[in-house]
Amino acid sequence: MSTCHGLALAAADGTVTAVKWYPAGATTNSGAGVKETELEKVLPTLKAMEEVGMPLLCHGESTDPTVDVFDREATWVRNVLAPLVDLLPNLKIVMEHITTKEGVEFVQNARKGVCGTLTVQHLLLNRNALFSYGGAGGLRPHHYCLPVLKREEHRKALVAAATSGSSKFFAGTDSAPHTVDKKECSCGCAGCFTAPAALELYAQLFEAEGKLENLEGFVSHHGADFYGLPRNSTSVKLEKATWTIPAAVEVAGSSPVVPFMAGEEISWRATRV
Repeated sequence: MSTCHGLALAAADGTVTAVKWYPAGATTNSGAGVKETELEKVLPTLKAMEEVGMPLLCHGESTDPTVDVFDREATWVRNVLAPLVDLLPNLKIVMEHITTKEGVEFVQNARKGVCGTLTVQHLLLNRNALFSYGGAGGLRPHHYCLPVLKREEHRKALVAAATSGSSKFFAGTDSAPHTVDKKECSCGCAGCFTAPAALELYAQLFEAEGKLENLEGFVSHHGADFYGLPRNSTSVKLEKATWTIPAAVEVAGSSPVVPFMAGEEISWRATRV
């Protein structure tokens, strides 16, 4: 069975909803990914996905070693995403965890079928938080993720997009529960463990922006609608309630995992209805 035929069958019976593309070397455990310079090798697969309506989810960063780490996303948008969107005009594409105003602007102006996700950490922090946080200096390994945090001007562009109500943007936590020994070391893994409080932190941001009315669409509707999936029939209740994110989450047989914003007090609480 060919890959293309297999994709068609998987799409038809719901086994596979989408395909994720990690450019080789772009992030943790991506060594076996497809290089951005070798995309033609998987073009038949992408065409098959286009035919059956299966989305391509992209980690949008250039892996060219000559490109500055803070410019990798903008370079990828210009050199890879823009040509790909034109080459396959009916392929559904998600630019995952957008971190730059260039990424936001591209998705906003792109054709139908091109959307983007936004994480909690990129909405709340700029790159200064890698080196100083809460009034104290020092390297912050639990703020290190890929794509890396960017300048404040980019963070503001992300916030505007997330809270705008546009169906082109929806939540994507990219939560990464790396244990302490993998984060606090000489060569640490990229990723923020946002899952314990992601929904509450999104709510806190939307409230601060005066856009709570757009929160439900961002976290519950836009993504499902893009994927052609039914909206959840169950509900989560968000209420104003102060609590503290735990300092660590214990892992049996391993070192613990430190959540994003560990030990900090937040003002929303989510519970299942």
